[in-house]
Amino acid sequence: MKEFFAYIFSLDELWRAIFRALLATIAGGIVGMERGRQGRAAGMRTHILVCLGAALTAMTGMYAYKVLGVGDPLRISAQVISGIGFLGVGTILVKGRFQITGLTTAAGLWTVAAVGLALGLGYYEGAAVTFVLAVSATTIMHRLEYKITRRNTRFGIYVEIRSDEDVRRAIDHLTEAYPTTDIQVTPPRSGIVGNVGIEANVHSIKKSSPLTPRVMSEELEKLDYVVFAIESI
Repeated sequence: MKEFFAYIFSLDELWRAIFRALLATIAGGIVGMERGRQGRAAGMRTHILVCLGAALTAMTGMYAYKVLGVGDPLRISAQVISGIGFLGVGTILVKGRFQITGLTTAAGLWTVAAVGLALGLGYYEGAAVTFVLAVSATTIMHRLEYKITRRNTRFGIYVEIRSDEDVRRAIDHLTEAYPTTDIQVTPPRSGIVGNVGIEANVHSIKKSSPLTPRVMSEELEKLDYVVFAIESI
């Protein structure tokens, strides 16, 4: 392995740049391929361009420092780490209370940018280790995470009661009878004067008879002070 890296460093600047750019293309492409199969907004081409651009940024900084003799070789590279965040934000979508998509894709873009920087600077060992772990996180660990979390169910519930005099009773019932958190009192969705709305998050472990929004709503609507209860999204 040491002989291999010694050979790489012995190449002239052109071949060294080609080698690093090709590695960045391969690394970004493999990570982006998995995102593309999942139907994400940022797929293989996006990840390749991010990794390749980060590698060129690092090489440009080193080139300016060695050839021109001015500047900090890592100053340009440092801007990639913060700048890539703006691209990642574009992949994140909030669809509901518990529905946020794109976080893994945004983290993947940030990671391939870091891998590209390492490749551009010639830190092949760190880039290789990070690349392998990143691919594992998006494939193998994805299946492991699904097995661990599939027994958990989360949803929001909205309950509208007839009077503000029953707020305390309704909150006590939600906390004692159900695994609820983040309970909030809100204006009534029906618009009826005098009614009061209550929203809460429910975190339940799936059992033989799982707690679903429909089951919980039917149980709550049996209470005399509840007007109606529905899933809150």
